[in-house]
Amino acid sequence: MFLHMDLDCFFVSAHRTLDKSLENIPVAVGGRSNLSIFDNKKHTQAISNSSGAFVSSILTKEDRNFKEYFKDENGRIRGIITTASYEARAFGVKTAMSVNEALKLCPKLLMVPPNYPLYHQLSQDLKKLLSYEIPMIEQFSIDEFFGDITGYIDENEVFDFANELKQKIKKELDLPISIGIAHSKYLSKLITEFAKPDGIKHIKKEHIPNFIKDVPIEEFPGIGKNYTNKLHGYGIKTLGDIKSKKELFYSWKKPGIQLYNRVCGINDRKLNTIRDKKSIGIGRTFDVIYNREELQRRVIILCRYLCFLVKKAKVNPLSYAIKIKYESNIKSKNYVNVNTLFNENDFKKKMKELFIKSDKHITHGVVQLNITVYNFADNSKYTYNLFEYENDLKKQELTNRVQDLRNKFGIDIIKSASEL
Repeated sequence: MFLHMDLDCFFVSAHRTLDKSLENIPVAVGGRSNLSIFDNKKHTQAISNSSGAFVSSILTKEDRNFKEYFKDENGRIRGIITTASYEARAFGVKTAMSVNEALKLCPKLLMVPPNYPLYHQLSQDLKKLLSYEIPMIEQFSIDEFFGDITGYIDENEVFDFANELKQKIKKELDLPISIGIAHSKYLSKLITEFAKPDGIKHIKKEHIPNFIKDVPIEEFPGIGKNYTNKLHGYGIKTLGDIKSKKELFYSWKKPGIQLYNRVCGINDRKLNTIRDKKSIGIGRTFDVIYNREELQRRVIILCRYLCFLVKKAKVNPLSYAIKIKYESNIKSKNYVNVNTLFNENDFKKKMKELFIKSDKHITHGVVQLNITVYNFADNSKYTYNLFEYENDLKKQELTNRVQDLRNKFGIDIIKSASEL
């Protein structure tokens, strides 16, 4: 038996724990790229231990009002909606909508700048609470958790257990939460959508076929727009249609088999209690920039932040990638493979070279830069370039010493001259 627990309108709910005047009115949290990292000033930054949509690894609290945060120097309203309250959704306000569009739909909408340290603290507090109440949990995102209560709670008592848990979360953390209950993991996540807002729904195993038969396929977790279009091409529009076409889905090998089994609740009973990152990245969107020297400077600054995250994660990436987005929505991306111990100096050099090589539209302005590292080495098996290894060790040791200083005094405590 599985519980899926999803905090309702989490970012808005988090602000409501601090400010009760936000309750029962249309409220939305909006986000903008944190461009303060490109300043020459020193800023206080925190590092995230969680993950989730719209959540950066570098955390900042925006102590600014609407005018300061959402309006640029020309008076234009900027940013996108990251979370909207149900009162705001009633006016058509949605996640990923521009703040400008949201305010046209709901003129009385109260926009709140984000407070990521608060969200992450509440997420960690909830994880501790759930770990005490449930034998095995999986944190799926910053505001979502799975719990396996098989053999711990009898099915006849599971609704009461979920209700007591829900009341405890409200009492201790002041957060509303919706809970879906089913015999398998992904069906419990599907069922949570029918429990919202702030409710509990339990579907017994024998009732699942009737429950899912008319549910549109796009409502099932993991079925995106492209896959929905593919399935529509086969005349598959509901989860009931999927259940009746086992042979077709099994012919698609692993992806098809996995989806079929999840929809039918087959072999879907494993929680992922340890999530290993496959990649680490950082990026920023900004007003158009034509100056290539300034763009290279920003790449170097992003490298410093990403280096900090890499050392925090204690990994050694062997592949570096960059993505450039231009003002006309043209994109360019590239990558490079290396065979060295990771160090900040070489990483910055490689990424600067990669930017110059990848910047194929030099007459166009740039509006977004993203850099990523991946392909983490297994040091117990991987063989590095022996001719450079000793020199790389010295460079890595310097990076480690700088990391110690940044851990103690902040990411901005040491910068290279090229960043200024």
